[in-house]
Amino acid sequence: MRMNLYNYVLVVFLFMTSFAGAQDYYFEEFQPFDKSIPSPEEFLGYPIGEYHTRHDLVVAYMYTLAELSDKAAVYVYGKTHENRKLLLLQVSEAGHINNLEDLKRKHLEVVDPSTKVTNLKDLPLFVNLAYGVHGNEPSSTEAAMLMAYTLVASENEEVKNMRKETVVFLDPTINPDGRDRHSNWANSYKGSPLIADKFDIEHNEAWPRGRTNHYLFDLNRDLLLGVNPESQGRLKWYHEWYPNVVTDFHEMGTNSTYFFEPKNKSASMNPVTPSENRDVLNKVFSDQFASDLDKIGSLYFTDEIYDSTYPGYGSTYMDLQGSLALLFEQASSRGHLQETTIGEISFPFTIRNQYVSSIATLRAAVKNKDLLYDYQSRFFADALKKAGNSKVKGYVFGDSYDRGRVKAFIDVLLQHQIEVYPLRQKLKAAGSDFEPDHSYVVPVRQNQYYMVQSLFETFDKYRDSVFYDASAWSVVNFYNMKYKSLDKLPSMGEKVSSESNTISIEQVQKSKYAYLIPYEDYYAPAVLFNIQNRGLVVKASSKDFSMKTEEGIVDFYRGTLMVPVEDQFGIPADSVYRWVKEACSEFRVKAYSVSTGMTEKGNGLGSGSFKTLTKPRAMLVVGGSVGSYEAGEVWHLFENRMKMPLVKVPEERFYLTDIYRYNVIIMVSGNYLMLNKKEQNRLKQWVADGNTLITIAKASSWVINQKIADEKLIVKNKDSLGIPKRSQYADAKGSLEKQYLGGAIFGIDLDITHPVAYGYHDKQVPVYKNNGIWIAPSKNPFSTVGKYLDDPHIDGYISAENLEKMKHSASIIVSKRGKGRIILFADNPNFRGAWYGTNKLFMNAVHFGSLVRVPQ
Repeated sequence: MRMNLYNYVLVVFLFMTSFAGAQDYYFEEFQPFDKSIPSPEEFLGYPIGEYHTRHDLVVAYMYTLAELSDKAAVYVYGKTHENRKLLLLQVSEAGHINNLEDLKRKHLEVVDPSTKVTNLKDLPLFVNLAYGVHGNEPSSTEAAMLMAYTLVASENEEVKNMRKETVVFLDPTINPDGRDRHSNWANSYKGSPLIADKFDIEHNEAWPRGRTNHYLFDLNRDLLLGVNPESQGRLKWYHEWYPNVVTDFHEMGTNSTYFFEPKNKSASMNPVTPSENRDVLNKVFSDQFASDLDKIGSLYFTDEIYDSTYPGYGSTYMDLQGSLALLFEQASSRGHLQETTIGEISFPFTIRNQYVSSIATLRAAVKNKDLLYDYQSRFFADALKKAGNSKVKGYVFGDSYDRGRVKAFIDVLLQHQIEVYPLRQKLKAAGSDFEPDHSYVVPVRQNQYYMVQSLFETFDKYRDSVFYDASAWSVVNFYNMKYKSLDKLPSMGEKVSSESNTISIEQVQKSKYAYLIPYEDYYAPAVLFNIQNRGLVVKASSKDFSMKTEEGIVDFYRGTLMVPVEDQFGIPADSVYRWVKEACSEFRVKAYSVSTGMTEKGNGLGSGSFKTLTKPRAMLVVGGSVGSYEAGEVWHLFENRMKMPLVKVPEERFYLTDIYRYNVIIMVSGNYLMLNKKEQNRLKQWVADGNTLITIAKASSWVINQKIADEKLIVKNKDSLGIPKRSQYADAKGSLEKQYLGGAIFGIDLDITHPVAYGYHDKQVPVYKNNGIWIAPSKNPFSTVGKYLDDPHIDGYISAENLEKMKHSASIIVSKRGKGRIILFADNPNFRGAWYGTNKLFMNAVHFGSLVRVPQ
């Protein structure tokens, strides 16, 4: 009761007192302040915590500080999908701000393992205070404005020393698109007086909520994969500056307290990050966090729940670059005031904890400057020593058919500053052949040895079975890249750069007969839609064939696209040529011109094995109970990679939608509670009338359970005697969670003769599974497109029970209904926008679903 009264008085005090009084709640101890510099409250016209501040106002405040003070400067490192600025406020004493480039040069000499710098007296620490990667975890960005003001305007001796000893790169909002989505919601539904009831609309955002960015990606999972511009900009900046300390401020459940590092020492058996990071650096910082939070009476915990296994978090990535990356988690008010199990939590209260921890970070950094620089000066040198002692000297990888996918993988390696070299001569490694024109080598002995480990190594043993998130991230498998480890390095060419990592294609010659476009390249589906969208008739081959082209006899495989010059509804030959040439040039996909329909091997271009393709008109069900991550991944793939339109229909409006406007409907994981029996029957009939329904993960189990797809799920194995086992109560959480499949990589056997698998040459393909959906192989022997291997494990944790179910399960099934078909994916072929290896399986379902005639 006293806690309720205390919070109520606190909130009234904050929102009814003067600006000065509101400021004192946060930073009274850092008085006096330069009166020529406006506080956030003076600039915004309301106390911090009274509203959720829009991103444009945050940006405007940062620019104002830089304009009014010689202690600050703004650096723009990118823009979001929605064209919002991504920026850093650089704050230090004026001399440092005016001499940043020289300081950077000296700082990088410390980082460079080939140089040894001993005089650090005049070299400040570089500290990146980063806030707001999740848009609906808003307290940190408000704290960022308080920090910016304190560092720029405070004349307090301690703050002056912070400016002298550090250069702070303050990133107020990593995810502006998501933040504005949430801010508008919270401000729109703010109560007056404030409403703490957890069921109030203010505390319950509508789909897709503000956590994610424009395409609904979780940016805190994106640094390793570098899919989005927000992450690409941060990666570029990180590798330009190599800060000593990086922060990552978050929020968690309302009924929790406050978390700071160290994280739970769990999951990985042998973490890539050096133990000194956790055991030494984290210790001195955690002592400071505890001391400062104790002063304001905030409850906190540490060394629990969160782990540092995945290297792609904002709080882990820079641990692999010689920095100390720090995670903070604040219990969230999810609005302005909300009830908890011990009272009410206010927005200002959450902001103050984040602000205090920001100050504590700088305090600890200044106190431990020598320790941080000593660690960073040894980091890459130690990495080189470890690499030199490794039995693995490098990795060779490549693909003879798909240059687009290879280029994309190299782009990721280069984002992480990993050195890549072209293979100069044919190499046989572990039974696999690698050709010099299509293969590359990554030596392990390089500064980015830890990143090479992260992207190439796979694991099957772990400290325990409970993971905060994914347990596998060997990115080489994300790209379905053929690769092998090497015990010695082969002959290599010049190091690949971003400028040299390009695809050059010879321009297709004009034909009076037809054009052939091989379907192996990642971007072949984009070319297909591009020319279909211009009105051209396109056919796909269901058989392999060979024929003479302007470049000699060429082998073509299933899925090859054929564009006849005639029979194009009167479209002139010049237009057909120009459109094919432009599409192939845009997506860097090779095309061939042919002057005859006679094949060297095969039945001719007029054969019935060439099937006319229907241009997809695709609809994605969104909103309601639909998983926003998977929906965003589909949306991103369509628009960003394939340049295809995608109609997004809210689940609650499905009943109003004329679904016959579309020939492809996509359903990702969700409960679909709003699709009642009438809508389910309407969907059944739509499929039976000749259309294609594509389902992913939980949507696949939904269509089976609702009898829309005539398939079966594999249910949990029951104890043969039906007698429940007795276990220790304290082990309950871990025992249950070890059955949860947080994310791991497995191999499937793919039927490469099936239209859904056109363009694939290897029958074994890695897939990503992060669900408990187990689909039995189809009773129709021709309908199981992908089945898990008898020994499917590639990377990551899976329980023995789940592994046994997997061995009997299907990954991809095509289920017939009337004239149409349902294509069920048990896994997520588009996971986090980075699964280049299985994206084409999904796009084939979109483009080639109409070709599937399930034999009876």
